[in-house]
Parts: sequence; structure tokens; C-alpha cells
Amino acid sequence: MPDADGERPFDDADDPGAGGSRWVALALVALIVAWMASGLLLPPDDGAAEAPDGDGTAEPVAVAVRESVAESVTRTLRAEGQARPDRETTVTAEATGEIAELPVRRGQEVAAGALIARIAPGRREAELAQAEADLARARRDFDNAQALLDRGAGTVDRLAETRAALAAAEARLAAAREAIDDLDIRAPFAGRVEELEIELGEVVRAGATAARIVDLSPLSVGIRLPQTAVGAVQEGQPAEVRFIGGTARQGTVVFVGARADEATRTFEAEVEVPNDEGRIPAGISASVRLPVGEEAGHFVSPAVLSLDAAGRLGVKTVDDAGIVHFHEIEIVRAQSDGVWVSGLPERARIVTVGQGYVGEGERVTVRDEAALGLGRARDGAASPVASPAASPQVTE
Repeated sequence: MPDADGERPFDDADDPGAGGSRWVALALVALIVAWMASGLLLPPDDGAAEAPDGDGTAEPVAVAVRESVAESVTRTLRAEGQARPDRETTVTAEATGEIAELPVRRGQEVAAGALIARIAPGRREAELAQAEADLARARRDFDNAQALLDRGAGTVDRLAETRAALAAAEARLAAAREAIDDLDIRAPFAGRVEELEIELGEVVRAGATAARIVDLSPLSVGIRLPQTAVGAVQEGQPAEVRFIGGTARQGTVVFVGARADEATRTFEAEVEVPNDEGRIPAGISASVRLPVGEEAGHFVSPAVLSLDAAGRLGVKTVDDAGIVHFHEIEIVRAQSDGVWVSGLPERARIVTVGQGYVGEGERVTVRDEAALGLGRARDGAASPVASPAASPQVTE
């Protein structure tokens, strides 16, 4: 239809070649899409690392390895315990009376036999004096009877009578002296006055608790040993004891039980620790490490440890043919800069970088750790990855 100027607008339907152009364009688009889908858009790069090998297989994964030779390492048993005083006792009053002297205070160190308190003697001193006088008179009577019998003027009965009186007087004197001795409340051994239950001027009864004395030198650390390790621990062997707070001491095993606890199936053991200055208090927690033998082990960073499909802890190595092997390991001992593990061959090429990308039986390209400028954990370049938790009984 013509427009206002009398001209007719262009319509491509009027062009007999227009429909063919559209089909040509659509065909070109289809070819381009097919070309891109076929992978022919970019030519292959002969030097690309991802290119397949001549046999169609992928390039092996590159890993870093470190040559490691097993060394002798001391296997240690770790047990948790608690510090106990070497001796502890309650001191009681042996007599009834008023506390006349109290020369010690709570927390004071005392020597063996030191006076803790003294009870007022009351009439006991007079009874002692009377017993001494009675003994002197009984001895004179006995001596006179003996002299008379020797001269033929005395009798055997009189001598026996005076002998019995003498023995009774001696017994009364011994009792009087013991009563005086019982007035003194003394420390049975050297130690610390942990509790003081009496006060100056207080009246106490015989048998009442006066004080509690604890001996902290040496300390005793009680631990429990598992059934699997009790045979490796012997009395007299050394032990390393670390108390909560960081204080460390060398101790000695002084007792190993011969009967297991029915509930826990563990054995009691005791480690004696020097504490001459008494700085380590009783009752605090302690960690005890006991050497239980030598074993061949490799020192590795915790970062090289991995788990297999079954959840077993292990280390991956590479053999001379470049094949990866997974070795289940056991942690022998843990240190701040790494762990000692057993279960590897005497000589091993341990995968230190890339172990997370390869598996058992896989072929890899090997790169030496030293050539790549990577340090070993033992030289202070350990990964910050934490070590796996060890058994609650054995520090590996």
C-alpha cells in the first residue's frame, strides 16, 4: 500500500532472494556451533601440561617426597595421676587438760618430734613426785630385808614382800612419768602442719584431734597402668613427671600392683618424686611418661598423615617405580615439632606435598623435597596442622 507520498514501503517478501539469505545465515550458525562443540575451536598445545600422553592416558600427578631412614626411638607410656604426700597422719591428744603452750601455727614446717602443743600438768607433777618418793622408800625396805636375810635375822617371806612392793612402786613411777610425757603433743615425723585443731587455753580431752601433719618430701604420684603395658613397667625404672602448671621432675617407679582393678582392669602404680623444698603441693594433677622400650621409627610432620577409605591413620610413600603406597602407622612419640611413627619400611620416600591428591597404587611424578626448597619438620619447618589425638593411655 502506498504511503502519503505515493511511494510503497520495501517488503523483503518482494525480494525473491531474501528467504534464501536467511537459510544461509542459519546454516552458518549451525556450523559454528558444531565446530565449537567438536573441540576444534582452538588448536591443541603440544607443550600443555594437561595434554594426554601418546597412549591416551593423563599426565601423572607430581608430588614432593623426602627420603627418610628409620631411627631408634624410645616408646613411652603416658598416664595421668595425682600427687600425694609421702606420709600423712592425724595427731591426737593423749591426755585431758588445758592447752598451756602452742608454739606452732598452721602451715609451719616442723621436724620429727617437734612440740606442737603442751597440756598443763595439773596434779600430775605432784603424782610424779609422790611416785618417786614411794619408789625410794620401797627400795630401802627391800635392801634392808635382803641384808637381814643375809645375816640370818630376816625371813624369805619378808624379802618377797618388799620385792613386790618395790615392783609396784616402779610401775607407779613409770605411769606417772608417762602421764607427764602425754602432756606433750609432738610431730611423729618431719612435715607440714596442714591442720591445727586446737587453740591456746582450750581444754581438750584425751583422743581429741590436735593437728594433721603431711610429709611432702618426697611426693608420691599414683597412676593406673593398662593391661597391655603393665609388664613393661618395672620398679626402679625412671619416670618423667610433669605437674599441672609446668613444673617437671624426674621420678622413680617404687610400686607396681600385681592385681588389676575389677572395674577398670588397670593396675595401680606409684612414682616417687623428690620435693625437698616442698614447693609442689599434694593433690595436684600430674602427667607421667614412662619409657617402655625402643622401636624403629620415622620422624614426620603431622601434615603428612592421612586417612585411607577405612579411616586408618597412615603415611603415603612412593617406590622406585613411582607407585604410591599407603602404610598404616602408629604414633610412637609426639613432640612439639613433629611425631615419631612406626609402620614404615626402614628406608622410605615419604610424600610430603600432594598426598591428598593421590591414592594407593597410583603412578606419580616424583619431585625431591630439598630440590623444591621445602624443609623437613625436624628442622623447624613443620606444618601447623595439629597432631592426631593419641591414646589416653599411651603417648605415641
